[in-house]
Amino acid sequence: MTIKFLAEDDRPREKFLQKGKSSLSDSELLAIIMGSGNKEENAVELARKILISVNNNWHQLSLLSVKDLIKFKGIGETKAISIISALEIGRRRIGQEIPEKAIIGNSNDAYVILKNQLSDLRTEEFWAIFLNNSNKVIHVSQLTQGGISQSIVDVRILYKTALEHFSTGIIIAHNHPSGSLKPSREDISITQKIKEAGNTLSIQLLDHIIVTQDTYFSFSDAGLL
Repeated sequence: MTIKFLAEDDRPREKFLQKGKSSLSDSELLAIIMGSGNKEENAVELARKILISVNNNWHQLSLLSVKDLIKFKGIGETKAISIISALEIGRRRIGQEIPEKAIIGNSNDAYVILKNQLSDLRTEEFWAIFLNNSNKVIHVSQLTQGGISQSIVDVRILYKTALEHFSTGIIIAHNHPSGSLKPSREDISITQKIKEAGNTLSIQLLDHIIVTQDTYFSFSDAGLL
């Protein structure tokens, strides 16, 4: 059976089987995730409309909520959840591609590891990279997940994790969903608190990274440590 004899919504799947995943356009990939369109549009046409609304940018699409997606005719909660879940799988896959024991030589190295975890979130999260005495990454973890305005950091949990992994250095990071790179008073205060606690334990705070969707701010680079 050739593609032209298939129902419109089945054609991307057939193309996938015949030519492989790399042959599919973005709208065809999204159409496969959705499964079907609506009465006026097939799955590919509906997918194309959704992608156009976010300037054909997967990162922008990942920012849409279920409520945002169900505004499109033919998208119910089930399809919306499928789209969001697929994008979340992609985000986690990228995160797992961090090389084992990568070496952190500067703030950008830390940002590369953390940006896929933090850049497209709507609420603040607090993460940490734990390093050995050669600045090799031995552990990366999320420590807190906060509200829309701030993520509260428990210094005890941070250093408990550091001690469990025999870490001699840490890099902390959180995101600013607002897009602002300017550290808040709370950011500066908690950084100093964490630094002082680390001095007591001989665990050095190497940097504090603030991540936005497309860039970052480094406390170390700015001379704030």
